[in-house]
Amino acid sequence: MAAPLRIKRQLPFGPWLFAAPGLLVTGAFVLYPFGSTLANSFTDRRTLVPGHFVGLANFRELLHDEMFWTGLRNSVLYILGVVPALVVLPLLLALLVRKNIPGITFFRSVFYTPVVASIVVVGLIWVWLLDERGLVNSLLESVGIGRIGFLSDQWLLLLSAMAVTVWKGLGYYMIIYMAALANVPRELHEAAAVDGAGPVRRFLSVTVPAVRSTMVLVAALSSVAAFKVFSEVYLMAGPSGGPAGEDTTLVMLVQRTGTGLTGRVGYACALSVVVFAVTVVLMLLVLRADRREES
Repeated sequence: MAAPLRIKRQLPFGPWLFAAPGLLVTGAFVLYPFGSTLANSFTDRRTLVPGHFVGLANFRELLHDEMFWTGLRNSVLYILGVVPALVVLPLLLALLVRKNIPGITFFRSVFYTPVVASIVVVGLIWVWLLDERGLVNSLLESVGIGRIGFLSDQWLLLLSAMAVTVWKGLGYYMIIYMAALANVPRELHEAAAVDGAGPVRRFLSVTVPAVRSTMVLVAALSSVAAFKVFSEVYLMAGPSGGPAGEDTTLVMLVQRTGTGLTGRVGYACALSVVVFAVTVVLMLLVLRADRREES
């Protein structure tokens, strides 16, 4: 005689036990810091000194702070310089390395190596290359061009940092594009070739439409990363920054304002809230542009 089936009663809080570790980590390292930053943005708190509620005073001060507008301008320029390159170049790179030819695995590894390298190591390498007495300037001087202040001129410093960001991100977005290209039906390219379309025409008429959603994803990810850039500019400009702080981005301004024994924590938190708000707006603009193209 078969043993009777026993139905165990499920505990009502059982699912919460499985979700608890993730919720605790999210609450401790995401929600609590965000709430604390938002609360401190309405105070005049300083390092190791409790603050008092000042309402919107920090945000009103932002509107008259020249360094804030300089940082916002540089952050927007960083997006305009980095995002188009990180949307197009990794796609072209993915088209090159997706072919199964001898030795292609080596090149895939080479292109992906900067992604896994520490940003500190990458920054120091580029500083060594672009310094006034670095390798690049030594080569330029040897051919009679003269030394160029890649790290001392405001605009050249930003362009150099943009180059580092693009160089380090190429391999990461290349992998994303390779996954998207693998889902493009081969029949579409064969049909376009039969109709007489060349490689460029097939790229524009078949490949780009097929990976358009991936391009939007890459644009969104790279926009947020570019707007929140810190390490590249900080390492190449140094802790004190360039001339008159003209190389400052918003995240660098947060770090310089809110740290140190006399750091203005409340004002830095207000800056952080603005960075968060602009990041959300960027994401919404990218998604809205994607929806317009679909319609």
